[in-house]
Amino acid sequence: MLAAQVQPDRRQSERDEVFYRTRATAAGRGSFAVQVVNISANGFMIRADIDVAIGDSIMIRLPVVGEIRAEVRWSLGGRVGCQFVRMIGLAPYLELLAALLKETR
Repeated sequence: MLAAQVQPDRRQSERDEVFYRTRATAAGRGSFAVQVVNISANGFMIRADIDVAIGDSIMIRLPVVGEIRAEVRWSLGGRVGCQFVRMIGLAPYLELLAALLKETR
């Protein structure tokens, strides 16, 4: 029997903690509620009451950048880590982050 392997954290950048409720869509699953827990210009982690698989494509609605496509990189117990298909540029990301943090106050 093989022991479970722990993958090293392969994030390309540090994440900023946020608390933002929005909606996402996935093929065959329609629209569903999510809570963005952390985000970077490369990706994000959400909490969701829906099962998604590694490699699934989702669209998430965010301030400033609108609907943006991401790929599921991992999913565990309602937590889902995703990588944006296209990285968000620095200026739009900083504007997005300001909007997300404003929403949490």
